[in-house]
Amino acid sequence: MTAPLLELAGLTVDITTEDGGTRTLLDGIDLSLAPGEALGLVGESGSGKSMTMRAVTRLLPRGAAVSGAVRYDGAEVLAMDAGALRRYRDREVGLVFQDPRAHVNPTRRIGAFLIEALVRNRGVGKREALARAAAVLAEVGIDDPQRRLRQYPHEVSGGMLQRVMIASVLLAEPRLILADEPTTALDVTIQREVVGILDRLRRERGMGMVFITHDLDLALAVCGRVAVMYAGRIVELRSADTLHERAAHPYTLGLLGSRPSIDERAQRLTAIPGRPVSAFESGPGCAFAPRCGFATAQCETTPPALAEFDDGLVRCSRVEEIHAARTEATA
Repeated sequence: MTAPLLELAGLTVDITTEDGGTRTLLDGIDLSLAPGEALGLVGESGSGKSMTMRAVTRLLPRGAAVSGAVRYDGAEVLAMDAGALRRYRDREVGLVFQDPRAHVNPTRRIGAFLIEALVRNRGVGKREALARAAAVLAEVGIDDPQRRLRQYPHEVSGGMLQRVMIASVLLAEPRLILADEPTTALDVTIQREVVGILDRLRRERGMGMVFITHDLDLALAVCGRVAVMYAGRIVELRSADTLHERAAHPYTLGLLGSRPSIDERAQRLTAIPGRPVSAFESGPGCAFAPRCGFATAQCETTPPALAEFDDGLVRCSRVEEIHAARTEATA
């Protein structure tokens, strides 16, 4: 069995509030990613998706307390000293964010942005670095790369600038890509192109990728496995195929049921009642219980464990009853 490229074990993140209290942002996250695998993280805003990836790179809010383990290729990230952490961030992990304009210096040319890390951290000469940058721009589908290197960020479209961001990640030749909502600011056509580029390059280069998105359909199309998050916890984890066909957690069922269909006409989209909560807002029982149509009094007081069910992992104490009732209803 191949050793994980990335492994999270019992990852918990707490922050201290101004009044001296403690708020939990992540609560016992267990995940693993194999080399070359694509893993999706799906959930509403505040579920902990982005915070999980910030913990992987130790880019957490000031004063955050982290427990558990974050292991990259067997090395404990949380125990790395400053030098090891810098090398890990610069060479092993590539970050693709949702808004490229917020992460590119608008006063510098695209070429200068792309080659900075190569020249500064790798000791590559400027001419060779520019040649590598042009080659990677062509690889991500940007025409006339030499001209693009001389342009400023405001001179290219949002979709092209996101490709530039992907190119900057590829130039570092990482083994792990963390893509945090990389298509949110793009129209549907450009979304498809950007996701296709990421997926193709992941396969060709054998990189592991964690793909964070609100779009469940997108995660199912891109990733081999999908983890559904709610209130700072994993509530369901299974292969994309079985999640689409045999989702088991009420929250996952709600997400799937709220998608618009091109085959049916409806006055309103189905919505999950209530509002999403963060980990520190949830009660002693199941965090989803206030919004769940299957919840009982026990659900509100007893926290469910993430347990094996139907070739996946599900955090729901009533999952077997719910599954049996749904199977009977569709028989």
